[in-house]
Amino acid sequence: MPVFACAGCGAVLTAPVAEVALPVHAHQQYGHYLLPALMEPGTYAVDPEPSGQPWRPYDEVGAREAEARGVYAPVHALSYGPPGAIALSPGDVRGTVPILERCDGLCCGLDGRNGPNLACERCGREAATRIDDCSYWHVVWLDPRAVRLADAGGSPRRMVAWEELRDELTEIPPTEPIGAWSPVWEAAVAAALARLLAVSGGARVAVPAGPVAGVFRPALDVLLPPGPPVKSLSLAGPGLPAATSDIALVPRHPQSGEAWPYGAGAVVPLTAEVWTYLAFHDDRRLIAVAGGRAGDACREAPAPLVPYRPFRPDWGVFLGVLARLPEVREPWLRAIYDRVRKGRYSDPFL
Repeated sequence: MPVFACAGCGAVLTAPVAEVALPVHAHQQYGHYLLPALMEPGTYAVDPEPSGQPWRPYDEVGAREAEARGVYAPVHALSYGPPGAIALSPGDVRGTVPILERCDGLCCGLDGRNGPNLACERCGREAATRIDDCSYWHVVWLDPRAVRLADAGGSPRRMVAWEELRDELTEIPPTEPIGAWSPVWEAAVAAALARLLAVSGGARVAVPAGPVAGVFRPALDVLLPPGPPVKSLSLAGPGLPAATSDIALVPRHPQSGEAWPYGAGAVVPLTAEVWTYLAFHDDRRLIAVAGGRAGDACREAPAPLVPYRPFRPDWGVFLGVLARLPEVREPWLRAIYDRVRKGRYSDPFL
């Protein structure tokens, strides 16, 4: 497994880490909560998009230049920083010191508003930006211009096979202990919803009953025109029977970021931990209780937590993904994008 080292003096700046796919919620802002670390310990992910300063307003950039940069609908501003920022869990960072004049935030920590706020302890080179304020996932973003990969020895991390995902992954339940919907679910469904709309062609989509309908159907009912369904959606992936729907909701591999290969129809990738829950989770299960012969006495576990409000996809993640899909240039989808962008607190995002 590699480590990242300072590009200037060669000092090691991280623990050994293995590359995984960038989470779809990497740039999510969520309420005024203290969110946990974005990345699992011992992992890193690369953001292929430009990030950080300088920023230029969309109106100044113009549609043609924005499209050349992979943005196909108006956004507030475009980053002209370098692509390839590297996300790490803050606990995996080594050998850095804070740049005190850049350690600003809004509430409870650092928000990275002024650019890199960590420097190499040995040579002082600006190396990374730590973000740990409320509303943000806690993360350290290494500047790709300031670091380089170095071999730390040892065995490389094994790529999990598709057939092993169910056993290897930890399901992410939809509800937080406080009764709120999981921000990971809100982001994952929002990203999938944007891609689902793009492949629908503007046609009504039939959604299978059950948990999938609970998080996708309300949004589709609002965003797509009324009428009888023309296309069908189903879950497809390892461990499920073969699907024959027009559109398949498939897992996104947590390490490679690739969508599960579906032989026919359109594919909409979904965060694997969320997909696994939708595909296999049983909301009630039998548990052993004391008394009687061993293995004979069982009862149902308590019902799972019920969220205190209806599900809503993450508004910012939805628009961020949709703006980067070429299909948003189609008039019907651009109309949806514009309507959602102007109505942040309107159905289904209120």
